[in-house]
Amino acid sequence: MKNTVTIIIEPFSLQWEKHFSSLQAYLLQYLENDILNIEHVGSTAVPGMSAKPVIDLDIVISNDNTVMKRVIDKLEMLGYQHCGEMGISGREAFKRRSSKVRVTDSNKEWFKHHLYLCKEGSVGLRNHLALKKHLLENPQMVVEYSALKRELAMKYPNDMEAYIEGKTEFILNILKIEGLSGDDLDLIKKENEM
Repeated sequence: MKNTVTIIIEPFSLQWEKHFSSLQAYLLQYLENDILNIEHVGSTAVPGMSAKPVIDLDIVISNDNTVMKRVIDKLEMLGYQHCGEMGISGREAFKRRSSKVRVTDSNKEWFKHHLYLCKEGSVGLRNHLALKKHLLENPQMVVEYSALKRELAMKYPNDMEAYIEGKTEFILNILKIEGLSGDDLDLIKKENEM
């Protein structure tokens, strides 16, 4: 079934890093002893990049299913619903039950964000970190990727699957440069075309 959310690409905003930092600080209060790191990933993490105004963050844990279960439980206590891998290997996705910080005790509303739980070394995490690293080190690629995203959003304003598929080759080329294996690249391509 097609996702009919309108795709809006905005110019880079300094607010994105502030949003990430506030959410990171909040989550660390509850998860600090169980996690290795919280990474700001995706286009909002790259200065100068045009992006959908949605913060992506990866919560990184050790490769331990007991830790994963404990962090999932804590995130659910904080108002997140565990959605599983959702077709992307090595990345557990979550959605908010409410835009409120905590459903039970806060009136503060969070900005839009995607939260993922990734085991250290997983394909999903390596994909996110390698893409971010490359873009941070190559400003011309930021310009090219921003232009591609704007073009795809205009061409497919209500078709998220086509938008994602249209970015796949660009991303795979970067990941290949960054040293992801052929098997990893094949998996990422397959999952992006689903």
